[in-house]
Amino acid sequence: MESEQLNVNSIKVSACCSPGEEIRKSHHSDHVKNGLISRLNRIEGQVRGIKGMVEKDVYCDDVLNQIASVQSALNSVGKLLLENHMKSCVIERIQEGDTQVLTELMITINKLMK
Repeated sequence: MESEQLNVNSIKVSACCSPGEEIRKSHHSDHVKNGLISRLNRIEGQVRGIKGMVEKDVYCDDVLNQIASVQSALNSVGKLLLENHMKSCVIERIQEGDTQVLTELMITINKLMK
């Protein structure tokens, strides 16, 4: 599948995560995007809740448990994004002959595993 490119205000925009100096974009289905946004909205609410817990001097262990919950939820979002990235952008770039995407992917995976 070829990556479609648009020229918006003389900025090169790619439909996929193409390399180079252009703005890189992903192309998630509406179902995937809505799922990710829903999860991130819940995480955002959890973070606001943690802030409220700190403001109310809630017992530290309870706050730490909520922080662990948020970290787990963020890891789940990261795994979903990584899976979709590998199934779309990475495969497309490899099919286009761009093996530099593998180096980029390994750097990203290493950051996620910290």
